[in-house]
Amino acid sequence: MSRLQANFLLLLAAAIWGTTFVVQQVGLGNLGPLSFTAARFLLGALLVFPLALRQYRRVTREVRPLETGDLVWLLVTGATLFTAAALQQIGILGTTVTHSGLLTALYVPLVPLLALMVLRRRIQRAIWPASLACLFGTYLLNGAQPWGWRSGDLWVLGSTLFWAIHVLLIEYVTRRIQAPMVVAGVQFLVCGSLGLVTGFLTESPASADFLDAMSAILYAGLLSVGLGFSLQVVGQQYTRAPDAAILLSSETLFAALSGFVFLGETLAIPELGGAILILAGILTVQLLSSSELSGARESPQATAESPPA
Repeated sequence: MSRLQANFLLLLAAAIWGTTFVVQQVGLGNLGPLSFTAARFLLGALLVFPLALRQYRRVTREVRPLETGDLVWLLVTGATLFTAAALQQIGILGTTVTHSGLLTALYVPLVPLLALMVLRRRIQRAIWPASLACLFGTYLLNGAQPWGWRSGDLWVLGSTLFWAIHVLLIEYVTRRIQAPMVVAGVQFLVCGSLGLVTGFLTESPASADFLDAMSAILYAGLLSVGLGFSLQVVGQQYTRAPDAAILLSSETLFAALSGFVFLGETLAIPELGGAILILAGILTVQLLSSSELSGARESPQATAESPPA
């Protein structure tokens, strides 16, 4: 696969994720956010299960069988994913698609900051001004009114902490188990199962509610969770990490564009300035992190055209 084709796959993944924000807001009908989260992730788990099973057999045969500690970390990762996805889904129903897309992306600068505080990792100095740009951009996105937040904005902001924790967990668990599709499949299953239990306990959904929301479930489950993840995994094998960072960050732009095209959402001047600052901060953090990762993975003989391993 050429790098151009790989970049197209990554851009397609970002477009799917961005447009899913619209589906998550308008496609639920009477189905509650927890039940919807359960349905989409269980469907995603079903889609990746054959690949996960094949990889599990290979890793068990060639590396080592899974241990109790591995299963515990997989459960923790799935529970974190559920918390992030549930908070985000609740928030999307109470704010605009544009706001939810931009605010969700704030997990990007949170990842290196959490890594510094919890794991004592060294971070690039440019992370600090990039994070401040995101912080001030969030203030402007709210119309420069510190107390004027929509309730949905606060739910989405709360989800960013768990998205950031989830990123660090995925990094650790994938390295520990050496089977990314197994990690994906199990975390989707755990997330969906938790959503199913909490949804039935708190939302009492009827069968008709799931049927009414089936189009949204199929789009979010098959395309966003299943296909989007697969496109990312394939695409990042054949392109440079900085390229992948830029392309995947365009998810926020696709969310804003979808909100404008399908829902008629627009941004006032202060909000537009905030969006630009947030995107600038996110791109800075992504490019720094990806360049560092790419440099660590490439051998001294590797050229600029060499894809990450």
